[in-house]
Amino acid sequence: MSEILKLSKALLCDRDGERPGDVYVQDGKILYVGTEAHPFDRELDLKGLTLLPAFIDLHTHLRDPGLTYKEDMESGMRAALKGGYAHVCAMANTKPVIETPALVEANLQRARGLRLCRLTQAAAAGLGLKDETPTDRQALSRVTPMLSNDGQTIFSDEFMRALLLDSAKYGFLISTHCQPERMTVARDLALLPETHGRLHIGHISHRDTLRQIREAKARGLRFSCEVMPHHLLGHDLDYKVNPPIRSAADNAALLEGCRDGSIDCLSTDHAPHSPEDKQKGMAGISNIEYAFGIFLRLFRENGISLCRLSEMASCTPARILGRKAGLLRAGYDADLVAVDINAVSYLDPDAMISRSHNTPFGGEKLLGRIQYTIVEGEIRYA
Repeated sequence: MSEILKLSKALLCDRDGERPGDVYVQDGKILYVGTEAHPFDRELDLKGLTLLPAFIDLHTHLRDPGLTYKEDMESGMRAALKGGYAHVCAMANTKPVIETPALVEANLQRARGLRLCRLTQAAAAGLGLKDETPTDRQALSRVTPMLSNDGQTIFSDEFMRALLLDSAKYGFLISTHCQPERMTVARDLALLPETHGRLHIGHISHRDTLRQIREAKARGLRFSCEVMPHHLLGHDLDYKVNPPIRSAADNAALLEGCRDGSIDCLSTDHAPHSPEDKQKGMAGISNIEYAFGIFLRLFRENGISLCRLSEMASCTPARILGRKAGLLRAGYDADLVAVDINAVSYLDPDAMISRSHNTPFGGEKLLGRIQYTIVEGEIRYA
Protein backbone atom coordinates (compact mmCIF):
# COMPACT_ATOMS: atom_id res chain seq x y z
CA MET A 1 0.00 0.00 0.00
CA SER A 2 1.13 3.57 -0.63
CA GLU A 3 1.94 5.93 2.20
CA ILE A 4 -0.67 7.77 4.25
CA LEU A 5 -0.27 11.55 4.42
CA LYS A 6 -1.65 13.30 7.49
CA LEU A 7 -2.67 16.95 7.08
CA SER A 8 -2.77 18.20 10.64
CA LYS A 9 -3.59 21.25 12.77
CA ALA A 10 -5.89 22.94 10.26
CA LEU A 11 -9.37 24.39 10.50
CA LEU A 12 -11.47 22.32 8.10
CA CYS A 13 -14.09 24.06 6.00
CA ASP A 14 -16.44 22.92 3.24
CA ARG A 15 -20.11 23.26 2.36
CA ASP A 16 -21.03 21.31 5.50
CA GLY A 17 -19.38 23.72 7.94
CA GLU A 18 -16.20 24.62 9.80
CA ARG A 19 -14.62 22.29 12.36
CA PRO A 20 -11.22 21.29 13.72
CA GLY A 21 -9.70 18.03 12.57
CA ASP A 22 -7.07 16.23 10.56
CA VAL A 23 -7.34 14.85 7.04
CA TYR A 24 -5.60 11.60 6.06
CA VAL A 25 -4.89 10.95 2.39
CA GLN A 26 -3.92 7.75 0.57
CA ASP A 27 -3.87 6.79 -3.13
CA GLY A 28 -5.34 10.10 -4.20
CA LYS A 29 -8.39 9.79 -1.96
CA ILE A 30 -9.38 11.10 1.45
CA LEU A 31 -9.01 8.15 3.79
CA TYR A 32 -10.26 9.65 7.06
CA VAL A 33 -11.37 13.02 8.42
CA GLY A 34 -11.64 13.69 12.14
CA THR A 35 -9.92 14.25 15.46
CA GLU A 36 -9.20 10.67 16.50
CA ALA A 37 -5.69 9.26 16.10
CA HIS A 38 -5.10 7.29 12.91
CA PRO A 39 -1.94 5.62 11.51
CA PHE A 40 0.10 7.68 9.06
CA ASP A 41 3.49 7.65 7.34
CA ARG A 42 4.11 11.34 6.74
CA GLU A 43 2.71 14.52 8.26
CA LEU A 44 2.22 18.03 6.92
CA ASP A 45 1.64 20.43 9.82
CA LEU A 46 -0.65 23.17 8.48
CA LYS A 47 -0.11 25.35 11.56
CA GLY A 48 -3.62 26.74 11.81
CA LEU A 49 -4.27 27.26 8.10
CA THR A 50 -7.78 26.68 6.76
CA LEU A 51 -8.12 23.50 4.68
CA LEU A 52 -10.81 23.43 2.00
CA PRO A 53 -11.65 21.27 -0.99
CA ALA A 54 -9.64 22.63 -3.92
CA PHE A 55 -11.50 24.79 -6.40
CA ILE A 56 -12.96 23.66 -9.73
CA ASP A 57 -13.17 26.21 -12.55
CA LEU A 58 -15.97 25.40 -14.98
CA HIS A 59 -14.83 28.12 -17.39
CA THR A 60 -11.17 28.57 -18.35
CA HIS A 61 -9.29 29.43 -21.53
CA LEU A 62 -5.89 27.75 -21.83
CA ARG A 63 -5.34 28.84 -25.48
CA ASP A 64 -3.71 25.48 -26.22
CA PRO A 65 -3.24 24.38 -29.01
CA GLY A 66 -2.41 27.10 -31.48
CA LEU A 67 -2.63 30.31 -29.42
CA THR A 68 0.13 29.58 -26.93
CA TYR A 69 1.69 33.03 -27.26
CA LYS A 70 -1.22 34.07 -25.00
CA GLU A 71 -1.09 31.08 -22.63
CA ASP A 72 -0.32 27.39 -22.86
CA MET A 73 -1.55 24.43 -20.87
CA GLU A 74 1.42 24.40 -18.52
CA SER A 75 1.51 28.13 -17.76
CA GLY A 76 -2.27 28.25 -17.34
CA MET A 77 -2.33 25.25 -15.04
CA ARG A 78 0.53 26.59 -12.91
CA ALA A 79 -1.41 29.84 -12.53
CA ALA A 80 -4.50 27.81 -11.62
CA LEU A 81 -2.63 25.87 -8.94
CA LYS A 82 -1.33 29.14 -7.48
CA GLY A 83 -4.97 30.22 -7.27
CA GLY A 84 -6.08 27.03 -5.49
CA TYR A 85 -7.66 25.34 -8.53
CA ALA A 86 -7.15 21.60 -8.92
CA HIS A 87 -9.49 21.14 -11.90
CA VAL A 88 -10.10 23.40 -14.89
CA CYS A 89 -12.58 23.12 -17.75
CA ALA A 90 -10.87 24.49 -20.85
CA MET A 91 -12.99 26.01 -23.59
CA ALA A 92 -12.77 24.86 -27.20
CA ASN A 93 -11.93 28.18 -28.92
CA THR A 94 -8.36 27.22 -29.76
CA LYS A 95 -6.58 26.90 -33.11
CA PRO A 96 -7.70 24.48 -34.41
CA VAL A 97 -11.06 24.51 -32.64
CA ILE A 98 -11.47 21.46 -30.37
CA GLU A 99 -14.24 19.81 -32.37
CA THR A 100 -13.22 16.14 -32.71
CA PRO A 101 -12.66 13.33 -30.19
CA ALA A 102 -9.02 13.10 -31.32
CA LEU A 103 -8.37 16.74 -30.42
CA VAL A 104 -10.05 16.30 -27.04
CA GLU A 105 -7.99 13.19 -26.32
CA ALA A 106 -4.75 14.91 -27.34
CA ASN A 107 -5.25 17.65 -24.76
CA LEU A 108 -6.28 15.17 -22.07
CA GLN A 109 -3.12 13.18 -22.73
CA ARG A 110 -0.97 16.30 -22.49
CA ALA A 111 -2.61 17.21 -19.19
CA ARG A 112 -1.90 13.74 -17.79
CA GLY A 113 1.74 14.13 -18.79
CA LEU A 114 2.05 17.49 -17.03
CA ARG A 115 0.61 16.17 -13.73
CA LEU A 116 -0.58 19.62 -12.69
CA CYS A 117 -4.37 20.17 -12.75
CA ARG A 118 -7.16 17.83 -13.68
CA LEU A 119 -8.57 18.81 -17.06
CA THR A 120 -12.00 18.71 -18.58
CA GLN A 121 -11.52 19.65 -22.21
CA ALA A 122 -14.75 21.10 -23.57
CA ALA A 123 -15.57 20.40 -27.20
CA ALA A 124 -17.34 22.64 -29.69
CA ALA A 125 -21.06 22.18 -30.24
CA GLY A 126 -20.79 23.39 -33.84
CA LEU A 127 -18.03 23.10 -36.42
CA GLY A 128 -15.84 26.19 -36.27
CA LEU A 129 -17.80 27.38 -33.22
CA LYS A 130 -20.64 28.31 -35.56
CA ASP A 131 -24.31 27.51 -35.11
CA GLU A 132 -24.63 25.90 -38.52
CA THR A 133 -23.20 22.36 -38.71
CA PRO A 134 -23.28 20.26 -35.51
CA THR A 135 -20.20 18.41 -34.36
CA ASP A 136 -20.43 14.64 -33.78
CA ARG A 137 -21.96 15.09 -30.33
CA GLN A 138 -22.49 11.40 -29.68
CA ALA A 139 -18.81 10.65 -30.28
CA LEU A 140 -17.67 13.71 -28.33
CA SER A 141 -19.85 12.75 -25.35
CA ARG A 142 -17.69 9.62 -24.96
CA VAL A 143 -14.56 11.69 -24.29
CA THR A 144 -15.83 14.89 -22.63
CA PRO A 145 -18.77 15.83 -20.37
CA MET A 146 -18.97 19.41 -21.72
CA LEU A 147 -19.77 21.02 -25.07
CA SER A 148 -19.54 24.76 -25.63
CA ASN A 149 -19.27 27.30 -28.42
CA ASP A 150 -17.96 29.78 -25.83
CA GLY A 151 -16.58 32.88 -27.45
CA GLN A 152 -19.49 32.79 -29.90
CA THR A 153 -23.21 33.09 -29.20
CA ILE A 154 -25.59 30.48 -30.57
CA PHE A 155 -28.12 32.71 -32.34
CA SER A 156 -30.04 29.97 -34.16
CA ASP A 157 -33.06 28.86 -32.14
CA GLU A 158 -33.21 25.55 -34.02
CA PHE A 159 -29.52 24.84 -33.46
CA MET A 160 -29.93 25.51 -29.73
CA ARG A 161 -33.07 23.37 -29.52
CA ALA A 162 -31.27 20.45 -31.21
CA LEU A 163 -28.23 20.95 -28.95
CA LEU A 164 -30.39 20.82 -25.82
CA LEU A 165 -32.12 17.68 -27.07
CA ASP A 166 -28.75 16.07 -27.77
CA SER A 167 -27.50 16.99 -24.30
CA ALA A 168 -30.48 15.15 -22.79
CA LYS A 169 -29.89 12.18 -25.11
CA TYR A 170 -26.12 11.84 -24.67
CA GLY A 171 -25.66 13.30 -21.17
CA PHE A 172 -23.23 16.14 -21.83
CA LEU A 173 -23.43 19.63 -20.27
CA ILE A 174 -23.89 22.71 -22.46
CA SER A 175 -21.89 25.73 -21.28
CA THR A 176 -23.31 28.81 -23.00
CA HIS A 177 -21.98 32.16 -24.14
CA CYS A 178 -24.83 34.68 -24.05
CA GLN A 179 -24.57 38.01 -25.88
CA PRO A 180 -26.89 39.86 -25.91
CA GLU A 181 -27.11 38.33 -22.47
CA ARG A 182 -30.70 38.80 -21.36
CA MET A 183 -32.27 37.94 -24.70
CA THR A 184 -30.15 34.80 -25.16
CA VAL A 185 -30.70 33.56 -21.61
CA ALA A 186 -34.47 34.11 -22.01
CA ARG A 187 -34.45 32.06 -25.21
CA ASP A 188 -32.47 29.19 -23.67
CA LEU A 189 -34.67 29.04 -20.58
CA ALA A 190 -37.78 29.02 -22.77
CA LEU A 191 -36.42 25.96 -24.60
CA LEU A 192 -35.74 23.96 -21.43
CA PRO A 193 -39.27 22.69 -20.66
CA GLU A 194 -39.61 21.01 -24.06
CA THR A 195 -36.03 19.71 -24.35
CA HIS A 196 -35.03 18.82 -20.76
CA GLY A 197 -31.47 19.66 -21.76
CA ARG A 198 -28.45 20.00 -19.48
CA LEU A 199 -27.89 23.76 -19.47
CA HIS A 200 -25.16 25.71 -17.69
CA ILE A 201 -25.45 29.48 -18.23
CA GLY A 202 -22.02 31.06 -18.52
CA HIS A 203 -20.71 34.26 -16.96
CA ILE A 204 -23.89 36.12 -15.98
CA SER A 205 -23.30 39.82 -15.44
CA HIS A 206 -26.64 41.66 -15.25
CA ARG A 207 -29.21 41.93 -12.49
CA ASP A 208 -32.01 41.36 -15.01
CA THR A 209 -30.43 38.05 -16.02
CA LEU A 210 -30.44 37.07 -12.35
CA ARG A 211 -34.13 37.95 -12.16
CA GLN A 212 -34.84 35.62 -15.09
CA ILE A 213 -32.85 32.86 -13.42
CA ARG A 214 -34.73 33.23 -10.15
CA GLU A 215 -38.09 33.12 -11.92
CA ALA A 216 -37.09 30.04 -13.93
CA LYS A 217 -35.89 28.18 -10.85
CA ALA A 218 -39.10 29.11 -9.04
CA ARG A 219 -40.99 27.41 -11.90
CA GLY A 220 -39.01 24.24 -11.27
CA LEU A 221 -36.63 24.39 -14.23
CA ARG A 222 -33.36 22.55 -13.65
CA PHE A 223 -30.15 24.20 -14.84
CA SER A 224 -27.08 25.88 -13.39
CA CYS A 225 -25.27 29.20 -13.79
CA GLU A 226 -22.01 30.88 -12.84
CA VAL A 227 -20.59 34.29 -12.02
CA MET A 228 -17.05 35.61 -12.42
CA PRO A 229 -14.90 37.69 -10.02
CA HIS A 230 -14.74 40.69 -12.37
CA HIS A 231 -18.54 40.85 -12.57
CA LEU A 232 -18.76 40.90 -8.77
CA LEU A 233 -16.01 43.48 -8.22
CA GLY A 234 -15.74 45.77 -11.24
CA HIS A 235 -18.19 48.46 -12.29
CA ASP A 236 -18.22 51.38 -14.69
CA LEU A 237 -14.83 50.35 -16.12
CA ASP A 238 -13.66 50.93 -19.67
CA TYR A 239 -12.10 47.47 -19.94
CA LYS A 240 -13.24 45.00 -22.55
CA VAL A 241 -14.58 41.65 -21.41
CA ASN A 242 -17.53 39.63 -22.71
CA PRO A 243 -20.09 40.13 -21.29
CA PRO A 244 -19.13 43.67 -20.23
CA ILE A 245 -18.34 44.90 -16.75
CA ARG A 246 -21.53 46.64 -15.64
CA SER A 247 -22.70 48.82 -12.73
CA ALA A 248 -22.34 48.78 -8.95
CA ALA A 249 -26.05 47.88 -8.78
CA ASP A 250 -25.31 44.77 -10.83
CA ASN A 251 -22.41 43.88 -8.52
CA ALA A 252 -24.69 44.13 -5.50
CA ALA A 253 -27.45 42.07 -7.12
CA LEU A 254 -25.05 39.31 -8.16
CA LEU A 255 -23.56 39.14 -4.67
CA GLU A 256 -27.07 38.74 -3.27
CA GLY A 257 -27.59 35.94 -5.80
CA CYS A 258 -24.51 34.24 -4.38
CA ARG A 259 -25.88 34.61 -0.88
CA ASP A 260 -29.41 33.31 -1.54
CA GLY A 261 -28.41 30.38 -3.77
CA SER A 262 -29.77 31.74 -7.05
CA ILE A 263 -26.26 31.60 -8.54
CA ASP A 264 -24.75 28.14 -8.39
CA CYS A 265 -21.03 28.45 -9.17
CA LEU A 266 -18.02 30.73 -8.95
CA SER A 267 -15.95 30.46 -12.14
CA THR A 268 -13.21 32.66 -13.61
CA ASP A 269 -13.46 32.93 -17.42
CA HIS A 270 -9.67 33.27 -17.29
CA ALA A 271 -9.07 34.59 -20.82
CA PRO A 272 -5.41 35.48 -21.37
CA HIS A 273 -4.22 37.74 -24.20
CA SER A 274 -0.93 39.29 -25.21
CA PRO A 275 -0.53 43.04 -24.64
CA GLU A 276 -0.73 43.54 -28.40
CA ASP A 277 -4.04 41.66 -28.59
CA LYS A 278 -5.53 43.72 -25.77
CA GLN A 279 -4.46 46.91 -27.53
CA LYS A 280 -6.32 45.65 -30.62
CA GLY A 281 -9.48 45.44 -28.52
CA MET A 282 -9.71 41.71 -27.79
CA ALA A 283 -12.01 40.88 -24.88
CA GLY A 284 -10.70 38.97 -21.88
CA ILE A 285 -9.10 39.09 -18.45
CA SER A 286 -6.42 36.98 -16.74
CA ASN A 287 -7.59 36.18 -13.24
CA ILE A 288 -7.38 32.53 -12.23
CA GLU A 289 -4.48 32.99 -9.84
CA TYR A 290 -6.15 35.76 -7.81
CA ALA A 291 -9.87 34.97 -8.25
CA PHE A 292 -10.15 33.40 -4.79
CA GLY A 293 -8.69 36.54 -3.19
CA ILE A 294 -11.49 38.61 -4.76
CA PHE A 295 -14.23 36.10 -3.95
CA LEU A 296 -13.15 35.82 -0.31
CA ARG A 297 -12.81 39.57 0.15
CA LEU A 298 -16.23 40.32 -1.34
CA PHE A 299 -17.95 37.47 0.48
CA ARG A 300 -16.53 38.58 3.82
CA GLU A 301 -17.41 42.24 3.17
CA ASN A 302 -20.97 41.19 2.39
CA GLY A 303 -21.48 38.70 5.21
CA ILE A 304 -21.45 35.57 3.01
CA SER A 305 -19.85 32.59 4.69
CA LEU A 306 -16.70 30.75 3.68
CA CYS A 307 -18.81 27.59 3.63
CA ARG A 308 -21.00 29.12 0.92
CA LEU A 309 -17.90 30.11 -1.04
CA SER A 310 -16.64 26.53 -0.81
CA GLU A 311 -19.99 25.21 -2.00
CA MET A 312 -19.94 27.50 -5.04
CA ALA A 313 -16.28 27.02 -5.93
CA SER A 314 -15.88 23.31 -5.20
CA CYS A 315 -18.90 21.23 -4.21
CA THR A 316 -21.43 22.36 -6.82
CA PRO A 317 -18.97 22.32 -9.75
CA ALA A 318 -17.95 18.79 -8.74
CA ARG A 319 -21.58 17.69 -8.68
CA ILE A 320 -22.22 19.24 -12.09
CA LEU A 321 -19.24 17.34 -13.52
CA GLY A 322 -20.27 14.11 -11.83
CA ARG A 323 -17.18 13.93 -9.63
CA LYS A 324 -16.94 12.66 -6.06
CA ALA A 325 -15.07 15.75 -4.96
CA GLY A 326 -15.63 19.13 -3.36
CA LEU A 327 -16.24 17.94 0.20
CA LEU A 328 -13.93 16.91 3.05
CA ARG A 329 -15.24 13.36 3.38
CA ALA A 330 -13.71 9.90 3.34
CA GLY A 331 -13.77 8.40 -0.15
CA TYR A 332 -13.73 11.77 -1.92
CA ASP A 333 -10.91 12.86 -4.22
CA ALA A 334 -7.97 14.31 -2.29
CA ASP A 335 -7.98 17.67 -4.09
CA LEU A 336 -7.38 20.17 -1.31
CA VAL A 337 -6.24 23.73 -0.73
CA ALA A 338 -4.65 25.17 2.42
CA VAL A 339 -5.22 28.90 2.86
CA ASP A 340 -3.98 31.64 5.16
CA ILE A 341 -7.50 32.98 5.38
CA ASN A 342 -6.68 36.38 6.90
CA ALA A 343 -3.66 37.30 4.77
CA VAL A 344 -4.04 40.62 2.97
CA SER A 345 -2.21 41.47 -0.25
CA TYR A 346 -2.63 43.79 -3.20
CA LEU A 347 -2.76 42.61 -6.78
CA ASP A 348 0.49 43.17 -8.65
CA PRO A 349 0.01 42.24 -12.32
CA ASP A 350 3.79 42.02 -12.79
CA ALA A 351 3.95 39.25 -10.18
CA MET A 352 1.42 37.05 -12.00
CA ILE A 353 2.79 33.73 -13.28
CA SER A 354 0.27 33.40 -16.08
CA ARG A 355 1.81 34.19 -19.45
CA SER A 356 -0.76 37.00 -19.66
CA HIS A 357 -1.09 39.84 -17.17
CA ASN A 358 -4.16 41.53 -18.62
CA THR A 359 -6.27 42.89 -15.76
CA PRO A 360 -7.75 46.28 -14.78
CA PHE A 361 -7.49 45.41 -11.08
CA GLY A 362 -3.86 46.24 -10.29
CA GLY A 363 -3.62 47.43 -6.69
CA GLU A 364 -6.93 45.84 -5.64
CA LYS A 365 -7.05 44.37 -2.16
CA LEU A 366 -7.05 40.57 -2.00
CA LEU A 367 -7.96 38.51 1.04
CA GLY A 368 -6.48 35.08 1.71
CA ARG A 369 -3.30 33.48 0.39
CA ILE A 370 -3.00 29.98 -1.03
CA GLN A 371 -0.20 28.11 0.73
CA TYR A 372 -0.67 24.59 -0.67
CA THR A 373 -2.68 23.13 -3.53
CA ILE A 374 -2.98 19.34 -3.42
CA VAL A 375 -4.20 17.36 -6.44
CA GLU A 376 -4.75 13.60 -6.37
CA GLY A 377 -3.15 13.59 -2.92
CA GLU A 378 0.07 15.23 -4.19
CA ILE A 379 1.30 18.70 -3.29
CA ARG A 380 1.41 20.42 -6.68
CA TYR A 381 1.82 24.01 -5.42
CA ALA A 382 3.50 25.29 -2.28
